[in-house]
Amino acid sequence: MIAKLIRRVLKAPKFGKKPRTIPVKAHGITRDSISPCALKVTDTLQDAGYEAYVVGGAVRDLMLGREPKDFDVATNAEPDEVRALFRRSRIIGRRFQIVHVMCGAETIEVTTFRGSATDEGGDRHEDETGRIVRDNVFGTLEEDAVRRDFTVNALYYDPATEEVRDYHGGMNDIKDKRLRIIGEPEKRFREDPVRMLRAVRFAARFDFHIDPATRAPVAKLGPLLQHVPSSRLFDEMLKLLFSGHALRGVHQLRAEGLHHGLLPLLDTILEQPGGERFISLALKNTDQRVAQDKPVSPAFLFATLLWHEVLAAWQGLQAQGMKPFPALNQAMNEVLAAQDKKLAIPRRFDATMKEIWSMQPRFQMRSGQRPFRLLEHPRFRACFDFFLLRCESGELDMELLRWWERFMDADPDQREAMLVRDEAPAAKKRRRRKRKPGGDGEGDTPPAAD
Repeated sequence: MIAKLIRRVLKAPKFGKKPRTIPVKAHGITRDSISPCALKVTDTLQDAGYEAYVVGGAVRDLMLGREPKDFDVATNAEPDEVRALFRRSRIIGRRFQIVHVMCGAETIEVTTFRGSATDEGGDRHEDETGRIVRDNVFGTLEEDAVRRDFTVNALYYDPATEEVRDYHGGMNDIKDKRLRIIGEPEKRFREDPVRMLRAVRFAARFDFHIDPATRAPVAKLGPLLQHVPSSRLFDEMLKLLFSGHALRGVHQLRAEGLHHGLLPLLDTILEQPGGERFISLALKNTDQRVAQDKPVSPAFLFATLLWHEVLAAWQGLQAQGMKPFPALNQAMNEVLAAQDKKLAIPRRFDATMKEIWSMQPRFQMRSGQRPFRLLEHPRFRACFDFFLLRCESGELDMELLRWWERFMDADPDQREAMLVRDEAPAAKKRRRRKRKPGGDGEGDTPPAAD
């Protein structure tokens, strides 16, 4: 504790730039705009003699007239000092330690001001590409402002005075709808390549334009995303796809050249008339569900984004003589195996994705008991929504969709009358003649999703 106090007293700010102090009448954020838990955290820290500010996305969102999803706090108290002030709190993180303070169902993320890379005694390590892999370097408010990623995220709100400290012109950038990185762009992107994805997400979500200097090195540095842990990439992609602006975000990814290594061959898919329409409809549907506060399924969305790769592989295997259902099963496995080397979609989603894909051929089988069994499938609704996208994109005949819509609304007797009795594939008809009485027939059900 004595060593910490000496460092805090003797340490002088390394950055002489003074912040612009913005009064409440200029930015309009009052204490009432801040969550009670965030106020409790800042008030407790300030009463204990520390600096404490609401920072980052919450301040940006409030300036944009949006309701923040969460509130983060920055302070000069170190993690163990924060932990000592709050009974319901825990220290987490390896790359940079932070503290989670819990108030009921709400959690406030508290970070200690980050210092510069040259701090003596700091614990900062970079890999050969310049990416920071550990960063427990603490510093001053001025240094922390330099270490933030974008100017619009480097705004510090003091609930005690209701003032905002702006070190990098973030408030003006918000007004001008401009996204600008702090510092030298290439160096900052090398430190954390995920910042390139965050730039795309913020630009799509807030309808910002990316500053030319910020944008310049992105295409060249895209391959650095291959060195980022797959879990971080997946989390960032989910934020982009579920931002409510997924359609614009995916097109922005492609425009910046960042789709390579994330969703393989996305550029090829978007250049195919059918593929582009299919994915655009899927992303538009996701955006609508987010806007309506309806649940969205990561497995369903990734199934749509990868479907045309599965479809191409499936058709290719059938052209080599493989039967439809084994070919589909192998195509699914090949595409997911290739994807695991890129974005690495968690395996907990694999079964649902395979189930949605493997049910698709059954929508083209309208004879016998097949339609009835498909209706009873526990994932019928998701499989049907996927099938609907295929029809609306032009991949399948709309008459097939209309038949299923009528079949779903019909009573049992009407459904029996609607069956298309001669629609079963020729191979199945031959097997049906050979099967023993009472048998179900081989190939009637697609391969199970393993």
